[in-house]
Amino acid sequence: MSYPRGGRASGCGTMEHVTRIVIIGGGPGGYEAALVAAQLGADVTVVDCDGLGGASVLTDCVPSKTLIATAEVMTTFDSSYEELGIIVADDTPPLEQAARVVGVDLGKVNRRVKRLALAQSHDITASVTRAGGRVMRGRGRLEPAQSLDGSRRVVVRAVDGSEETLVADAVLISTGAHPREIPDAQPDGERILNWTQVYDLDELPEELIVVGSGVTGAEFAGAYQALGSKVTLVSSRDRVLPGEDPDAAAVLEDVFRRRGMNVMSRSRAAAVKRVPGPASAQGPSSPKAGKEGRVGDRVEVTLADGRVITGSHCLMAVGSIPNTADMGLEEAGVRLKESGHIKTDKVSRTSAPGVYAAGDCTGVLALASVAAMQGRIAMYHFLGDAVTPLNLKTVSANVFTDPEIATVGYSQADVDAGKIDARVVKLPLLRNPRAKMQGIRDGFVKIFCRPGTGIVVGGVVVSPRASELIHPISLAVDNNLTVEQIAKAFTVYPSLSGSIAEVARQLHTRKTQGEA
Repeated sequence: MSYPRGGRASGCGTMEHVTRIVIIGGGPGGYEAALVAAQLGADVTVVDCDGLGGASVLTDCVPSKTLIATAEVMTTFDSSYEELGIIVADDTPPLEQAARVVGVDLGKVNRRVKRLALAQSHDITASVTRAGGRVMRGRGRLEPAQSLDGSRRVVVRAVDGSEETLVADAVLISTGAHPREIPDAQPDGERILNWTQVYDLDELPEELIVVGSGVTGAEFAGAYQALGSKVTLVSSRDRVLPGEDPDAAAVLEDVFRRRGMNVMSRSRAAAVKRVPGPASAQGPSSPKAGKEGRVGDRVEVTLADGRVITGSHCLMAVGSIPNTADMGLEEAGVRLKESGHIKTDKVSRTSAPGVYAAGDCTGVLALASVAAMQGRIAMYHFLGDAVTPLNLKTVSANVFTDPEIATVGYSQADVDAGKIDARVVKLPLLRNPRAKMQGIRDGFVKIFCRPGTGIVVGGVVVSPRASELIHPISLAVDNNLTVEQIAKAFTVYPSLSGSIAEVARQLHTRKTQGEA
């Protein structure tokens, strides 16, 4: 096994110099890379300005899914308690019980969200330091030139204003991304919010307008509706989740509308502004007015066609911008896309020798799991360990709505566009006995397999906990298993996973009949 520029003891017992790795950005791509590099004997420094875990842990994935966990409890109780025979033993009139049998203390929920996120960040920091890595609080910038020995220099401006120059044999850029903003819809952190600011709310928005129907917008819209807000979802496209499986998106949009959400399709937001409400003329009239803004304040969302909708709060979920500006990247030879994302190959290399990149700043797939894999691959590659290039067709992903939408491998869009020839079977969960017992009405299992061989190339699961159910299909895709192999494996009866085996059996039957 070879290690570029040293990093291991030589055969005569002398120690070559330890390979120096500098990682700029402590998100999943950065901290996972640090753990791998330290394990392989490198000297590792992680430069991060906010806290290890990055946006994924502090303001995005961990906080949002913690909030959604509370929303899931509300949804399950509200939608199933009567059907399952649960009695609410109090004096509340039946109609009011059905409308809302439990309430939410959003301030308490958000304090728990932030506490768990911070604890996770501390755990990650402890793991990196325990492995031998150094963590620096600050911002890193690449020096323009590569040294004659192939090393790179990174200038770190610490949070206290001091500067330090680090010499590295390899640099990994893992700086993530931040919320995109519309010029005429600037967040104020009180009534007009981006997804990093919602956790500062102490009270549940009475009428929440969510602008953007991608994954982030759909997740927050569903969560706040379950928590008790009246939600309007503004979508510039024909349907919610335009990038997801169309059958899955149709199920979710139907669920949203059935639960009372106002879904406005083909409606593009042009501007959002805060306006004084009827109760705000006298100024703040409660202790919480300073945090939430003036009592009675509202927001107006102006659509591109001139329509105006109003609410108490507006959440902007219109994409993200990579954190690649003012880092000296292009001067150092790192090529960027027009969007500002860093161009990388399948082993995370950039166009600059000795410089790698991972995570949302690359624009590959905005998933923590992909960022982590990119970071690990970068270190395996540079330090001479065995490496498998990134294969996006084995990536599993999940939308944490209710029901959840999990996907892996080739999609319905790939099949429809002729990118791959595949057989498809979709089985509604309504036919599943466990789903009937649990009162689950919405969802399905869909599997794609190659004709002739029956090799599984993709799948979609729409159900509660789809993020857990997608794993056997992911294993099949990653290992080129056939529908016959899935069909022959025992499943528990009754179980939701039984639908996966049933779909596999149907695909086997159709293949056999087609070849007869």
